[in-house]
Amino acid sequence: MADLVRVRVNGESLDVLKGTRLLDFLESRGVDTKRVAVERGREVVPRARHADVEMRDGDEFEVVAFVGGG
Repeated sequence: MADLVRVRVNGESLDVLKGTRLLDFLESRGVDTKRVAVERGREVVPRARHADVEMRDGDEFEVVAFVGGG
């Protein structure tokens, strides 16, 4: 069986494969990665690092989408 880690994303507990990168996770969920901000443990993850950040057991992420309009 594959190794899983438990993370929280926007308050929801999820199991993801160990070694999953943040960018891969977001893309697998259909998130427009150019229009979101992500925090990991209350620290902003720069967009340029999304491909480098490995999701680890116990991580807490907040993903916020930017919405335009008037």
